[in-house]
Amino acid sequence: MKRSILVVAVLVLSVSLFSTVGAERAGAQGPAGAGASSAAQGSSKSSDSKGGHSLNPIKWVKKDKGSKSSADSNGSRSDTEKKLTPKLQAQGVLPANANATDACAPFTALNECLATLHASHNLGIEFKCLRASVTAVLTNADLSGCKAAGGDKALSLSKAIRAQSPEADAKGATKNAEQQAKDDLKDLGA
Repeated sequence: MKRSILVVAVLVLSVSLFSTVGAERAGAQGPAGAGASSAAQGSSKSSDSKGGHSLNPIKWVKKDKGSKSSADSNGSRSDTEKKLTPKLQAQGVLPANANATDACAPFTALNECLATLHASHNLGIEFKCLRASVTAVLTNADLSGCKAAGGDKALSLSKAIRAQSPEADAKGATKNAEQQAKDDLKDLGA
């Protein structure tokens, strides 16, 4: 009899101990699991608000804040190119019979096209040769007079200048051309 009372006492004690430990864990986690406290408070934050975290990995990639107003967005790029054409023709960067839209068609970014145009003009390198090297897009232009007519892989502007004109200061010319491109876009408010 003593033995059965002892077994029952140990059993009751162990059940109460396990229930106490389980209650502490449940209390730490909240009434209905992790995150239930914010749901119980009635907060209606969406998953993509500033305070919450989205489980969608596409939303983890930060977007460029100025992407809608940049010169490369579809609607404004053609407008910017139309405004640039007379300016570039007046500077002598673009021939009178050409326009910025056709010259920049193979480029994904307008500032890269403008930098290539300025580098071509500043160094006396044929634009079609430099464009073919920078974009690796072969157009119907005759590239037979080019030293290194575009290949399978696009080169940086500096490497393309070095390929077309080995004696030129490619690094300095690239920096100068990129600044001129920035200035052109800034003057237009793009």
